[in-house]
Amino acid sequence: MGGETKPGRGVKSWAQRHLNAGFAAGFLLVLLTYLVVSQQFAATAPNVVTTKGSRVADKRVIGGAGDAGLEKKREQEWQPKAAAAVEEQEPDKKDASGAVPTEESPKRDDADAKPSETTDKVVCNTDGPVSETCDLEGDIRINGSALSVTFVPSSPSERQEWKIRPYSRRTMAGIEKVTVTQLDSPQDPAAPPCAVTHDAPAVLFALGGLTGNYWHDFSDVLVPLFAASRRYGGDVVFLVSNIQPWWLGKYEAVVRRLSNHDAVDLDRDATVRCFRRLTVGLRLHKELTIVPELSPPGGPDGHRVTMADFTAFLRDTYALPRAAPATPSPERKPRLLLIQRPHYRRLENVPEVKKAAEAAGFEVTVASPRADAPVVETARMVNSHDVLVGVHGAGLTNAVFLPPGAVAIQVVPYGKLERMARVDFGEPVADMGLKYLEYGVSAEESTLLEMLGRDHPVIKDPESVHRSGWDKVAEWYLGKQDVRIDVNRFAPTLAQAMEYLRRQR
Repeated sequence: MGGETKPGRGVKSWAQRHLNAGFAAGFLLVLLTYLVVSQQFAATAPNVVTTKGSRVADKRVIGGAGDAGLEKKREQEWQPKAAAAVEEQEPDKKDASGAVPTEESPKRDDADAKPSETTDKVVCNTDGPVSETCDLEGDIRINGSALSVTFVPSSPSERQEWKIRPYSRRTMAGIEKVTVTQLDSPQDPAAPPCAVTHDAPAVLFALGGLTGNYWHDFSDVLVPLFAASRRYGGDVVFLVSNIQPWWLGKYEAVVRRLSNHDAVDLDRDATVRCFRRLTVGLRLHKELTIVPELSPPGGPDGHRVTMADFTAFLRDTYALPRAAPATPSPERKPRLLLIQRPHYRRLENVPEVKKAAEAAGFEVTVASPRADAPVVETARMVNSHDVLVGVHGAGLTNAVFLPPGAVAIQVVPYGKLERMARVDFGEPVADMGLKYLEYGVSAEESTLLEMLGRDHPVIKDPESVHRSGWDKVAEWYLGKQDVRIDVNRFAPTLAQAMEYLRRQR
């Protein structure tokens, strides 16, 4: 009995040590496996970027103090009645499907077809100074009637969702938002099967909003659409929400030049369309112009497009013959186009202004462009002139058709409106390659003086009117004011325009 051996503490401690060592080795193996797998996932995960308030440090980009008033002006200057009139006067432009009749898009009807592999990319800006946009590259599936874009990642990823208003002004009421969803797995059952797979990229945008106002047609849609799509050289599909058939008809020549494919009425399109590249929303860089640094790279010749590229594109689209202004000579007077507005901010002494311009050496045409006039008709008339003159308003948008090197003179109404005038037209005109001149109306040249008297705050203290809010500024200085130009005071501006043209030799 005394020689029997019992399991003692030595055996137990030896077993415990080996057991602990086994646990440690197992833990290290699991940790190593985790690190290897996570590296592989990191190497193949989609490139997802959400940007906030992206902007260039440049005074030309929209944003900053005081712009709330300018933005409110956009909404107040919308003329839905004019838009409706144009729609009624162009019944032949309407189409039940909303598609611009162009050549058939190249399509593949194979459901669930997968285009060639590329690097996944999702870059969304939902808090920019003016616009909301998403740029996507990879497996993109669009259900138009549901206003949904589904991004299927090529490897496991974080599920994310963005709400994008595809109109260029993200605060615009009445424009439905598009839901952009990145799924978390290539096998996610939420991915809708492709009904049609497109080889071409797409741009998804909305109409409505402030369209119908001529200036907004260009600033809000045509210019940013050109910036977003010109790099594709026509091989791009337009997916249009809140489609306006009359609008696509009015600007059909521009739409045809930008896209060789049918425009899709997104809201009524229940087909799941699949793309490899998509832009959701239009990015408004700056009023009525393009900031090259903000343009997507890769135009037809590899550069970032500019506003001068846009106006050259318009001259080509509408076959405008003149790419330079006339040089003054005894045989050839430069031609000046004086625009007369049909309502508020009218010129009350057009005959006197015309006579003063003729005395300065110009051949003068007076015109009041009609909202229902074919764009090509207006473009050809404007392009035949060397100088454009008008009171602040949508008519000055026609500067886009002037030949490079021509002159645009903006008559700025009374009421401390110079900053707004330069943002809306002054800076864009310079970006077009034109000479910009500005004539500021004095109190004595405004009908407000006779209406209110010299001691009224609207005349005596415009700054106080601005402090009271944009509604009052718009009411008085834009909505109740006409202009009678002092031709003697205006003469130096006309002389400056003539001298500039002489130096163009």
